[in-house]
Amino acid sequence: MISVVVVDDAAEVRSLVRTQLRVTGRFDVIGEGSTGAEAIEVCREHQPDIVLLDVSMPDMDGFEALPAIREASPRTRVVMYTGFEERGLAERARELGADALIEKSAPMSAVVEQLGTIGAKPLSAEEAARRPAAPAHREVLDEHLERFREVFEEAAIGIATMTLTGRIVRVNKALAEVVDRPPGVLVGVPYLALVPEPDHMGVTAQLRRAQDGRGEVVVFEHDVAGVPIARRVSATVAPVRDARSRPLYLFVQVQDVTQQRQAEEELRQSEYRFRLLVQAVRDYAIFMLDPLGHVASWNAGAQRIKGYSGEEIIGRHFRTFYPPDMQAIKHPEHELELALRNGSYEEEGWRIRKDGSRFWASVVITAVFSPTGEHIGFAKVTRDIEERRQMLLDAERAAAELSVANRDLEEANERLAREAADQAQFLAVTAHELRSPVSVLSGSAQLLIDHWTELDDAERADLVGSMVSSSTRLQRLLSDLLTASRLEAKAMQLMPQEVDVADVLTRSVAVARAGDQDAQIEIEVPDGLRVRGEPDRLTQAVENLILNAVRHGKPPVQVRARPLGDRVEISVHDHGSGVPPELRDRLFQRFATGSHQRGTGLGLYIVRELARLHGGDAWYEPGEDGSATFALVIPAAAAPGH
Repeated sequence: MISVVVVDDAAEVRSLVRTQLRVTGRFDVIGEGSTGAEAIEVCREHQPDIVLLDVSMPDMDGFEALPAIREASPRTRVVMYTGFEERGLAERARELGADALIEKSAPMSAVVEQLGTIGAKPLSAEEAARRPAAPAHREVLDEHLERFREVFEEAAIGIATMTLTGRIVRVNKALAEVVDRPPGVLVGVPYLALVPEPDHMGVTAQLRRAQDGRGEVVVFEHDVAGVPIARRVSATVAPVRDARSRPLYLFVQVQDVTQQRQAEEELRQSEYRFRLLVQAVRDYAIFMLDPLGHVASWNAGAQRIKGYSGEEIIGRHFRTFYPPDMQAIKHPEHELELALRNGSYEEEGWRIRKDGSRFWASVVITAVFSPTGEHIGFAKVTRDIEERRQMLLDAERAAAELSVANRDLEEANERLAREAADQAQFLAVTAHELRSPVSVLSGSAQLLIDHWTELDDAERADLVGSMVSSSTRLQRLLSDLLTASRLEAKAMQLMPQEVDVADVLTRSVAVARAGDQDAQIEIEVPDGLRVRGEPDRLTQAVENLILNAVRHGKPPVQVRARPLGDRVEISVHDHGSGVPPELRDRLFQRFATGSHQRGTGLGLYIVRELARLHGGDAWYEPGEDGSATFALVIPAAAAPGH
């Protein structure tokens, strides 16, 4: 018998593998674990022939646990078990000392065969030191996964998937170009290896935010380590979760913002130099006034700015330089009063040259006293700042226009980035949503076919139940994808008829309870309430609302229907924490998901579009106690005789 330890954070995967190995009669599963830390301890305790080790797990991933397992149980053969698919992942696993890598998409029969081949020959001391790796088994998933791979690889933005502890397991060409490393070198490398030492603490904190279970998307910037020319990147990291809200891996987008930051710095430097230039302009009119305000002296700067020669202006009152309206209210005399009282007076305003032209001036008037304290007049400094004022006005206008343009650009960039992230998230989650039920269906079916008589009733019932559950998940996913595609293409055609609302609600609740037998759902609907619509589409919309409440809210879930004039309102109320304010504006858009990022983000989009297709609408209402209500209205059926 070959002793085996199975380590995977998904209990159903461990159950399937354990049962498959047992019925062969060749293996003895002597231990299990759900984290890398548990794998180390189980292997230390049991010293198994083989450990089947998941790559992505919380707290400590398979790659991180592998060296410690080698040390704890040197002669144990380690087989990495992964839901990722990436050319270079198997090679990286071998470099770290794994004996083989098997994809979870492989048939269970192939998994058993490869484990049997690996465990047939005990590991010698020499082999334990060299740790050769068996070739990884690869399968093409299906057309959907192939398309996802193409989108991933050819994306213009850098994209990578990482284990929950931040180790890269898949990377596209764009990201490899950004960090100036071959894609194969990056596989299995911690993300921190791309970050220079001074940025380690900050990046580590951001990665922990993405890993801490709240499901938030984190955005941060850092320099790139090991590149010949300094490079700055912006990274967006989000956890990807399965349908049960368990974290699977981290999804990271990396964008080179070097040129953008350089442009911003150049703009700041340009603005600084402009300020210095403005401050360096020195064209002053400097002259003296007697205590009553008559011009007592005149310099060349004053003649150049105001146009008067000394002979023309000395002895005249300085009100001559002010517009008539300012002279009329005795503003010049008031300036002298303020300067004498406060020691000085400053202002900017219009002044008049000899030729009658106006210019904008900066004025400083300082009261002058003799050594004995006698007031002997005023010193007046005037600077022509018309050009600067015009420049400032132009700059303010340009800044305002630039601010508007920047705001529009930022909003567009945020919208595009959000749409790109939503679509990338949708592709990643859809790929995983397909992989798990397909794997369970194929594995369970093969196990039933090959070992029906060897299985007891409980095991057969468990496997059949898993097949039914997985089939239902696939059918719902396919139905949502097809419906969303038709709605987006405006190709959905309805065949409306009179429909009993109670029947629609009963069918919808039955579907929700089939997926979650513990769901607490209450129905409240008046007898005889009927609407005009297509039964299957109405049922699909209500099912989506109920499943949304069951998955994201808290029990009990209350499903109600009531007449509203010529319409009927169907509402689904739960007692959860409601929808975060930042998500509400795009709640019914395609690919919109909440903080846990469960599902494809199509459910509420389908609800609203189906409601509108029936001539109604759908909306969300937050409760004062934090609860949530989702509702839709559709036309009521015409009363008999109408």
